[in-house]
Amino acid sequence: MTDLRLALYQPDIPGNTGTILRLAACLGIAVDIIEPAGFDISDRNLKRAGMDYIAAAALTRHVSWDRFDEWRASTGRRIVLASTKASGRYTDFAFRPTDILLFGRESAGVPDHVHDKADAQVLIPMVEGQRSINVAVSAAMIVGEAMRQTAWG
Repeated sequence: MTDLRLALYQPDIPGNTGTILRLAACLGIAVDIIEPAGFDISDRNLKRAGMDYIAAAALTRHVSWDRFDEWRASTGRRIVLASTKASGRYTDFAFRPTDILLFGRESAGVPDHVHDKADAQVLIPMVEGQRSINVAVSAAMIVGEAMRQTAWG
């Protein structure tokens, strides 16, 4: 198990969350879900997408952004936000083993007050005219780079 963590801010789509939980279980990464989610966390679609990996995932649920941020501050961890508003590429960023990689809602990203709390923001470069990459795919890309730098080195 690595100290790297992946956080989902009020996720909307159970299939994406299940896919991310499966990824995290396979890579030994803990996941934080910041509620409220746009679905019942026990939803059968979440279980179906995560298959039997859900039981192996180290999952922590936080009832609100404020509670998550209080917990995070008490641990001294840095928040690295994946954002289409960021200027720096994720491949150019120096990840730390204790970083929390934060991903926003599929429908709206994160609000400004959450964006402002991030210690760093990273961008996945895309061709002009495209809005965003699926959150589970984005998480896999950024987690892969963070693991390459911190755990697989």
